[in-house]
Order: sequence, then C-alpha cells, then structure tokens
Amino acid sequence: MTIKDKIKTIINNQNSLVCVGLDIYPDKIPAHIMDKNDPIFTFNKQIIDATADIAAAYKPNLAFYEALGTEGWDILKRTIDYIPKGILKIGDAKRGDIGTTAQKYASALFDLGFDMVTVNPYLGFDSIKPFIQDKSKGVFILCLTSNPSSGDFQYLQFKEHYLYEIVAKKVNEWNKNYNCGLVVGATHPGELKHIRSLTPDLPFLIPGIGAQGGDLESAVIDGTDSNFSMAIINSSRGILYASSGTDFARAARDKTKELQENINQIIRQHCK
Repeated sequence: MTIKDKIKTIINNQNSLVCVGLDIYPDKIPAHIMDKNDPIFTFNKQIIDATADIAAAYKPNLAFYEALGTEGWDILKRTIDYIPKGILKIGDAKRGDIGTTAQKYASALFDLGFDMVTVNPYLGFDSIKPFIQDKSKGVFILCLTSNPSSGDFQYLQFKEHYLYEIVAKKVNEWNKNYNCGLVVGATHPGELKHIRSLTPDLPFLIPGIGAQGGDLESAVIDGTDSNFSMAIINSSRGILYASSGTDFARAARDKTKELQENINQIIRQHCK
C-alpha cells in the first residue's frame, strides 16, 4: 500500500480530516499532571486516549521534544508507539540537507515510527530523495507556510511564477512513488485553491487553523481533492490546551469532535 492509499483509507475509516498537533508546552500542561511522574507522556497518552477515534493523524513537532534533551526523545518514541495503528503519524521535523546527512535524517525519523515527515525543499531533490525511496513512507514538503513571514521567499517571482508555485510543480515531478505531499497554510485561502489546481492528486497538510486564524471553509473546500479527501487539517494549541483543569482530556476531545463535525458539515453542504 502506498502512503497515498494509506491516507485515503485512514480518512475514510475515521470519517475525519483532523490532525491533532502534539506541541508540548510544559507551562500549559495542567498542574495536576505536571505533579505526576512522567507528566508529559501522561499528558500525551490521555490526549490520544480521548481523541483516537476521531483523529486522522497525530503530528508531534520535534522541536518541543528536542528541547527536553534525551528525555524528550524517549517521550517522543513512547508517544509514537502509543498512537494506535490506523492513524497517520506525522513527524513535524522540517528537515532539509543533502547526501548522507539527509539519509541519516530519514532513517532516524522513520525508525522512530513516523509514516510521514515534513521536509524543506530549499536544497533540491537530493535533499528529498532519501525520504521517498520507501513507498510505504512519505513526506509533506513545505510549499506555502502559514507564518507571517512566509512571503519573504515563498512569494518571490521567477518568470511570472511564484516560488511556491515552482515548488508545487516540482513536487508533482518528484511524486513517482505516490508518497509526496505539500504543506500549505490555511492562512492563504486564495493561494491554497490555486495550489490544489496545480497538484490535484497530492495530499496536503494544512496548518494555520485556530490560533493562527486560518480559514476553515477554504481549507476544506480548496484544500481537499475532488472527493473532499487527501487533506489533513491540523490543530494544536486549540485542542491540547482547551482546558487547564482536570477535564483537559474531555475538553480536548470536545474540540477535536467540534472540528471534525465542522469540517464534515462543510463537506455535506458542498455535496448538495
């Protein structure tokens, strides 16, 4: 099964496009959890337990775990192992290097148990190649990101084409094993629709919903493929830290369910 087929199957089985971003801020984790032994893994475990039936993917951002040193890597590994089978595991690492360095990055991340990882295309195809040799694994390649400074480079023009358009077209060329996707922020609704027209079959990872103010309806309608599939819409802080009390897991579930239902309602409205 290619990673593209796996994404499609997961979305269908879960009836969900929701990705829960596991971005860990120790100062935001409820105090009663931080008082326990192994608090961060305990927090992750309870979030996963509360949302695993309604999430299509989980996306740990590696920076939050790397910042904890060797303990963080151990927590990350146990978290990945705890995520149930049948849910996509995305390593948000944004790696980008060449040669043996890229090969080691790919081995390290996939050996941890990730199905897909985020990578930066700035160094060209040889920085991507080690990540896409195994058809059962794949990448989301940064195309048009959700941060305010994304325009510093991504909107530069070359012969009437923006850099993000060139990236999208290149990724189409690289997608020989059907395991390439794009990261496109929900904070760029018009561009999101255009990028989807350039890459009708690629899976999209869409950040920027929630705290960053992205447009959910555009993310759903313009980010999905012709079957309203092949898009993973991420929410992190809005789900994880919906409550700082003992009900944090229930609150996280409620926010995940709300996002799932809002997405599915948009789809139903546009299917009429």
